Amino acid sequence: MTHDPMKTHGAPSWLEHSGSDPAAARKFYEDTLGWTVNDMPMQDGSSYNAIVVGEAPVGGFSPMPGNNGWTVYVTVDDVDARLEKAHAAGAKIASDATTVPGVGRMATITDPFGARLSLIDYSKA
Repeated sequence: MTHDPMKTHGAPSWLEHSGSDPAAARKFYEDTLGWTVNDMPMQDGSSYNAIVVGEAPVGGFSPMPGNNGWTVYVTVDDVDARLEKAHAAGAKIASDATTVPGVGRMATITDPFGARLSLIDYSKA
């Protein structure tokens, strides 16, 4: 039995690279891991460099470099409720919940141990 990580609460569903040179990072990972990276059009008219494994997009390269590293997105049933629950349990809110048209509702936390994690609900696109 298979599951769709973009519809399964608790499943890691997307990874995103942020860094000072997204084009160079894209080439590095295409060469190193053999990834296919396709330009994926966004609703606002921009393009996103999506990592494709098989036929499915699984991540991408941030068009707006920020914190250098990888961000892991975990699908949740309700971003706002889970953000509140995480905060009550000691997490810091790194980015408030926001809706990205065509993508979903997302937020980022820093857990009580210093690790960052992003929450996303794709059904809220």
